[in-house]
Amino acid sequence: MVTDSSVKAVDQDADQLKALGYVSHFDRTMSKWENFSLGFTYLSPVVGVYTLFATSFVAGGPPMWWTYILVGVGQLMVSLVFGEIVSQFPISGGLYPWARRLVGKRWAWMAGWVYAWALCCTMAGVATGVAPFLAQLFGVDSTPTATTMIALVLIVITTLLNLSGTRLLARVAMFGFVCELVGAIVVGVYLLLFARHQPLNALIDTTIVHANGNYLPAFLASSLAAMFCYYGFEACGDVAEETPDASRMIPKAMRMTIYIGGAAATWVCLAFILSIPDMGAVMSGEDKDPIVTLLRAAMGEAGFRAVIVVVLVSFISCLLSLQAAASRLIFAYARDQMIFGSKLLSRMSPGHHVPANALIVMGAIPAVIALSALWLQDAIATIISFAAIGIYISFQMIVLGALIARAKGWRPAGPFTLGARGWLVNGLALAYGVSAIVNILWPRSPNDPWYVNYAMLVTTIGVLVLGGLYMVIAKPYEHGHAPAGDAHNLGTVKSQPIADIIG
Repeated sequence: MVTDSSVKAVDQDADQLKALGYVSHFDRTMSKWENFSLGFTYLSPVVGVYTLFATSFVAGGPPMWWTYILVGVGQLMVSLVFGEIVSQFPISGGLYPWARRLVGKRWAWMAGWVYAWALCCTMAGVATGVAPFLAQLFGVDSTPTATTMIALVLIVITTLLNLSGTRLLARVAMFGFVCELVGAIVVGVYLLLFARHQPLNALIDTTIVHANGNYLPAFLASSLAAMFCYYGFEACGDVAEETPDASRMIPKAMRMTIYIGGAAATWVCLAFILSIPDMGAVMSGEDKDPIVTLLRAAMGEAGFRAVIVVVLVSFISCLLSLQAAASRLIFAYARDQMIFGSKLLSRMSPGHHVPANALIVMGAIPAVIALSALWLQDAIATIISFAAIGIYISFQMIVLGALIARAKGWRPAGPFTLGARGWLVNGLALAYGVSAIVNILWPRSPNDPWYVNYAMLVTTIGVLVLGGLYMVIAKPYEHGHAPAGDAHNLGTVKSQPIADIIG
């Protein structure tokens, strides 16, 4: 039901967007809870935990659980900075338009370039990650060919769903959120009540890990799962032009994503760790898929298949949210004439009011990346590793951009601000992000060839160099006339009380 107040809010959003230099053709019909659901299903605690649990557990043993709390606190600092920015600049595309207004066109182009490739790798990693679970569900061997075909089919399905419009996206995201949250709570409670095999003090027991007297490197290596899990909150801002009262609602949705998504991931991880029957078998590699082993032992075949259905819903809704975020990013690029084929990629479908061509492109590229599983021995870890580093680099370009803008005199002028705490939170977010990037890139296999230890660094440099070459040769930043680098010239507003900020 459309009310006068909702119409007024949409009109105010349109006026605000016009003042920022844009006219939107999206359907502004996504509620706060649906916007939050988009971020939650993109963050997806089930996807994050199920995909990399075994890898992180082998690296750090039971104490790897604490990385979910530490990474969550760090990413909360980042989300608070993002909240200030999106509150003032509620523009579709998220990171790219934020960087454009904070620093300038070149900075924005590179931040969006890295973010786009990270999103594509995340989509490919998620689609490839769910494939073994589906193979288990249907009794198919998890061969590279089978898992790759499953991944491609899932990407096609999510593309078709996204092409159907914002309302379907919002409803599927909401459905996925409910299924995933209920599933995480129920599975966690059941395992801890009826299938617990380990004492609580296992969470501080490092003896199971061969750490050569220093556990810290193993602990840091085990944090990749948490780092992969704790992004997605920025997707709330990617669909800013589809959310009424975006300046107020999106910062709240971002924080809710961290609070609720992080709590669900931490809870599920705790249940899995304490329910492992034989930790030695997992650490030695004898049990290569501990989640499947413990779920089958605890719930039987029927219960296991029921959980896999919930996992499937979680993965599909996660893919849907990822592709929606990626397509809005490419659309924002194209609307500002900052990318090849801008006229085509900025075109909106007349019936569904979504960037159809951008959606198709952001389905095709992840599909090509997913095909690499046919040749890569450890496709999931390889793809996800770059996804995580790419996300963190692009995030920190925004965090650093906010500091640069503050130094030039920017005072956040949206309804949500950190006030005098802005500098402190911004600095903590940058310190956390830089340390996380170093941790992800750090070589951990001295006995392996250099190209194994430094593959992620080389890949990251390759993406940055290619983006830089495109930017220098094509000079996309010279096209279009949208505002850029003007954050410090805009007005200020009174700060919110701190209770409103963290609540």
